[in-house]
Amino acid sequence: MKKPSLAMSLVRAAALTLALCNVASGADLAEIQQRGELRHLGIRYANFVTGAGDGFEVELTRGFAEHIGVKYRLVYSDFYNVIRDLLGKDVVRKGNEVALSGSYAVKGDIIATGFTVLPWRTAVLLYSEPTFPSQVLLVAPAQSRIAPIKGSNNLKADIQETRALIGRKSLLIMERTCLDPANYDLKGSGIDLKAYTKSTNLNEMVPALLNQESELTLLDVPDAILDLKKWAGQIKVIGPISEHQILASAFPKDAPHLRDAFNAYLRQIRADGTYDKLVDRYYPGIRRYFPEFFAKHG
Repeated sequence: MKKPSLAMSLVRAAALTLALCNVASGADLAEIQQRGELRHLGIRYANFVTGAGDGFEVELTRGFAEHIGVKYRLVYSDFYNVIRDLLGKDVVRKGNEVALSGSYAVKGDIIATGFTVLPWRTAVLLYSEPTFPSQVLLVAPAQSRIAPIKGSNNLKADIQETRALIGRKSLLIMERTCLDPANYDLKGSGIDLKAYTKSTNLNEMVPALLNQESELTLLDVPDAILDLKKWAGQIKVIGPISEHQILASAFPKDAPHLRDAFNAYLRQIRADGTYDKLVDRYYPGIRRYFPEFFAKHG
């Protein structure tokens, strides 16, 4: 056989590189439909993505892939790298300023994983309409001397009362997640913050608390509902640390058509009852915590 010329080899190598870049790069709706596959970035967390091939966000996003006529693929990530996996850039936060840096492989087209809408994230991402409600809570071992607050109709007052109970006690947190103390003005306030660094798995916060790695920890409501059942009689909720929050799917800023298509799909499954069935399957009982949200979005 005749060996290919150097020029031809270079052309083939360039074509292969270009093809690999096209597969790895982010894309909007038309490119994804042409590719024929939607890559879902998911994190094993609180029944949103169980790790067993199902979960609230897995079924939601798989349905969206079918809606736009493409195959579905789940790509596992974690809270520290998921934005990098979507944008190919690291997020650098300095106070209220957010910047992107570096150059990495893009591994997915959509983040759908119980992803909290936070101001700093909106600076670099496009969010969908709300997919789920949440709130960050202060949690203690059941035998802790700290008693849960009585609660009132004034959420801000309840948050202040809960924060005051932390005092000088150690608080287990995980940075760069919805449990990052910087999101709730807990950093630099004199609280003994203990950053959990053994992994980026929020499911490990309660076991670490019960292992006496800290006196208190933070959990969001979807996770707390599951943990109160899993660790029945071993933990208790003290009170709220945050206002009510919104979870949503996230997209690159240059994928507005993909985001709009997701919103249309979300409105459709809310209208036909599919959304309510997913909520009841994965988070039974959550409606009593957020009746207004589900009255509006269910």
